[in-house]
Amino acid sequence: MNMTRRKHLHLMAAAAGTAALSGAITLAKDTPLMNPKKITLPKYKNADFYVDGKFQPEVAKKAYFNMMAAHGYDIHIENEKNWATPFWVTDFNLGDFVNVGMGGVFWINSQEANYFAHEIYLLPGQMIVEHGHIATDKGKPKMESWHPRHGSIYCMGETGGELPAGVVLPKSQEKFITVKKCTEVQSGDILTLNRVTAKHFMMGGPVGAIVSEYASFHDGAGLVFTNPGVKL
Repeated sequence: MNMTRRKHLHLMAAAAGTAALSGAITLAKDTPLMNPKKITLPKYKNADFYVDGKFQPEVAKKAYFNMMAAHGYDIHIENEKNWATPFWVTDFNLGDFVNVGMGGVFWINSQEANYFAHEIYLLPGQMIVEHGHIATDKGKPKMESWHPRHGSIYCMGETGGELPAGVVLPKSQEKFITVKKCTEVQSGDILTLNRVTAKHFMMGGPVGAIVSEYASFHDGAGLVFTNPGVKL
């Protein structure tokens, strides 16, 4: 039986679509976005981020930008003026940035509507100092959930299991850590703080982490660190 022109075109289009999809899948398997083990990042030393003991924010930002590039993530820095805060970095004034530090952006922080959108950037093994959130005259204690978009995190708090073998907490923070139960959160998964005011912290996984945080309004006055030496 002769095939009509319309059927022929439909079959050709379907075949082309299948081939294109097959090609896309094959390409995806070969990209670091689908295989984090292929992502390699520099092994930084604290000396890379300090000059005469002074923290160098621009060098730290470059390290995060390099990590973003390795993960195929574009922060769209050209839109920075539209965010609640610019892209920022901190070593918490502790002088141990490789092990204790972070980068971040507050996309939105609305006291009136009581919601907050934050992006967290962590180098491999880098820890956010242990902390909790308390009520202030501006709002209730902050509640939050974490959603790794690239890489993974180790979340330490009141719930979870043992710290995975080979994962080491920063020695500079040992005497200030009060919660030691761990939940490993991979890309695409979501973890919510078990209760407001609970102490918690997180560390970047083997290839670092880019984490979306969804939360209620953030008032800096309600952020309480267990390490009294922290300054932001």
